[in-house]
Amino acid sequence: MKRVITEGRAAVLVVVLSVATGVRTEPRQASASSNQEINDALVQRISRQIAGHEQEPAGQVFKNIQLDIFKKTPASRLLLIMNLGYSRALGVSCTHCHSEDDFSKDDKRPKRAAREMALMHFSINQDLAKMQNLEPNSHGHVINCSTCHRGSIKPAG
Repeated sequence: MKRVITEGRAAVLVVVLSVATGVRTEPRQASASSNQEINDALVQRISRQIAGHEQEPAGQVFKNIQLDIFKKTPASRLLLIMNLGYSRALGVSCTHCHSEDDFSKDDKRPKRAAREMALMHFSINQDLAKMQNLEPNSHGHVINCSTCHRGSIKPAG
């Protein structure tokens, strides 16, 4: 009887702590899987819309591409970067940053923040490339969104 009460208190404590701290108690994989399914469906829809223009620069295919590196990136590759890079690194669906009815809108703060983070990421990688005293790495020294975010909206830290 005492063990059941203790286990019950532990379960309540876990729920209270998860609500108070915002830490999820359910497995992360289930949410990530459903986000990925949503993202894959959106990417498939957009891919059909841009059929025949996949290799053209994203800046010519999509509206409101502001970062130069993405303007020059082939449109189909930009979809992969967003779907397999950004969304997975943050554990979110496309609609976390984008308005589903118009991906070119800038009305969501996370989209504007992602642009700023991308500039920071590019700057750090440029600085890493210049460093001479790091241990050699055949792939080079680079960071990406997952380096800090590791599947979560809030960076590890």
